[in-house]
Amino acid sequence: MSDTPFGFGLPPEEPENGDEGKKKDQQSGGGQGPANPFGFGLPGAGGAGADNPLAAMFGSLNPTDLGAAFQQLGQMLSYEGGPVNWDMAKQIARQTVSQGAQDGTKDASVSPGERSSVEEAVRLADLWLDGVTSLPSGAGSAVAWSRAEWVEATLPVWKELVDPVAERVGAAMGDVLPEEMQAMAGPLIGMMRSMGGAMFGTQIGQAVGVLAGEVVGSTDIGLPLGPAGKAALLPLNIEAFGKDLGVPKDEVRLYLALREAAHQRLFAHVPWLRSHLFGAVEGYARGIKVDTAKLEDVVGQFDPQNPEELQQALQQGMFQPEDTPEQKAALARLETALALVEGWVDAVVHAAAKPRLASADALRETLRRRRATGGPAEQTFATLIGLELRPRRLRDASRLWASLTDARGVDGRDGLWAHPDMLPTASDLDDPDGFVHREQLDFSELDQMLGEAAGGSAGKPDLTKRDEGKDTEPGNDDAE
Repeated sequence: MSDTPFGFGLPPEEPENGDEGKKKDQQSGGGQGPANPFGFGLPGAGGAGADNPLAAMFGSLNPTDLGAAFQQLGQMLSYEGGPVNWDMAKQIARQTVSQGAQDGTKDASVSPGERSSVEEAVRLADLWLDGVTSLPSGAGSAVAWSRAEWVEATLPVWKELVDPVAERVGAAMGDVLPEEMQAMAGPLIGMMRSMGGAMFGTQIGQAVGVLAGEVVGSTDIGLPLGPAGKAALLPLNIEAFGKDLGVPKDEVRLYLALREAAHQRLFAHVPWLRSHLFGAVEGYARGIKVDTAKLEDVVGQFDPQNPEELQQALQQGMFQPEDTPEQKAALARLETALALVEGWVDAVVHAAAKPRLASADALRETLRRRRATGGPAEQTFATLIGLELRPRRLRDASRLWASLTDARGVDGRDGLWAHPDMLPTASDLDDPDGFVHREQLDFSELDQMLGEAAGGSAGKPDLTKRDEGKDTEPGNDDAE
């Protein structure tokens, strides 16, 4: 978890005395330096967004752009929607994609040949997976996306992920004043919420745009980001991913199609899994604690002529979540679930690819390292919502699923997804052999027994009334 997951700040005013003013402002801490991982612009990223905090929204801010800049500023301050300005997030994500990825590649439309190759790879991947898992195919269709198409298709899920966290922070910004003062300070509170929604939207848009330059499918981060039943791959990013691996492009595409198709099977046929993962994020958001004393002090002394004061206050960890037991539990639940999902996918994909692809071992290790370390955009999202959406214990989970396959077979392994209480826990990842050989409860038999008991009770007459007044001596059969 980042130290300052919500330390976004307002952009500083343009110094009146040109370059000298800029230097002085940076020396006094008002600039966006490395210590502020949550100003506008991605940490470590080049370009205008890193140096000019308003560049993502307003361009270079030269005199010819001032009209558009003020128009967008008016839109930002007039925003009255939810905790995140998603229209702005979408706009900035598309702008970020159009500027090109960090490796210099530019987005491009998917060609008919690429679309056909993706469809064929997913079709073959599903055929291979049929022999290594009892879960049927979950992909009703296969699509090839450009980066811009990935942004459009996944924003609804990012909204579901980020809104609970942003809502908690936004509520804190409006609750710091006593109720009798809120009416008087209404315009100020409204402006702060509008700016907060715009700031979240700007940062999310930048992060989604950069992430679009890295992902190879719709399930890269272990969550179902795309529409249900639609296996998606990004040909441009797959080519960049396999560029220096020394592996034929067809094999790289097929291996990544195996992973995408395996994820689709899991999320399609384990109906409780998606809500389990997203519920853990919401549980984390409910545990966020805001330093209201510090926020009250800042709001009370807020001077619209000096917005950099609010910026500096926000950078000092005002919205840093407390390490509460509830948040620890939510994080542990999410991390374990992500590890189990990725470990299962890793195990079944390896079982399907190992006998057929010479590069299976090399591709498996490359993807394990990629998922374990995360890219710069993924790290930015860890800063944004305070959660690392990557499994810490992928290798442990993969070994456990492989051991379960050896001990119980494919059906016995996949049957554990029938109920969340049947899955391994974090402690089971420490002792996989103990879990593999432990007697497991059969929840299907238990459900059947409970159902029969409920049905029997509903269908039987009331024996106390039926037998009322009958002989109750020991020899009477009815009494027995």
